[in-house]
Amino acid sequence: MSHNILGITPARGGSKGIPRKNIKEIAGKPLIAWTIEAAKNSRLLDRYVVSTEDEEIAEVVRRYGADVLYRPPELASDEASTLNVLQHAVEQIPCNIVVLLQATTPVRKQGLIDECIREFIDNGYDSLATGFVCKYVEYGKNELRRQDIKGFFYDDGNIYVIKANLIKEGDRYGKKIGKKIVSRWENADIDDGFDFWIAEKILIEKKHENYMDKTCGR
Repeated sequence: MSHNILGITPARGGSKGIPRKNIKEIAGKPLIAWTIEAAKNSRLLDRYVVSTEDEEIAEVVRRYGADVLYRPPELASDEASTLNVLQHAVEQIPCNIVVLLQATTPVRKQGLIDECIREFIDNGYDSLATGFVCKYVEYGKNELRRQDIKGFFYDDGNIYVIKANLIKEGDRYGKKIGKKIVSRWENADIDDGFDFWIAEKILIEKKHENYMDKTCGR
């Protein structure tokens, strides 16, 4: 059965925390290249695009062998949401399933993307996200030992799989939600300079362990 699966990475040019973050070099290549290469190694994605308004980012994307989907400037503003970007993508490219791969979470073990897609399809989920069990509690409001705190699932921004029809309706979640816990390495999400430093250390360490998708060691 064909599912018509679209992979997409949003990459606007106006990042604030780290200027030009998406194409800043990390562990030997532009940040976005790690996600492009992981997507290219997927056997289940029917198509993969990077959504951007920025010509310099587009040039880097093409250099690493991915397609560019240009979006209007208004969808690259601080006010535009990821959902808005995904809606634009599904309007332009017919699909049944969308796999959101964010460039700011560059650490992915070999095969993780396809693992998430299979789990999503096999369980009939409306959406699925990678993440971890968060046990943070505001200081002064918890008397439990850490091991006794139940915690909650927190999405780490690495991979999201979503039914395209839900996106069209303005819904990223649906009713049946899959929660996939991944390694702490893969939880690394880059928002500021410290995050960037941590992620680079992980990428360097893990590519030497053959943890990453095969092309990432090039």
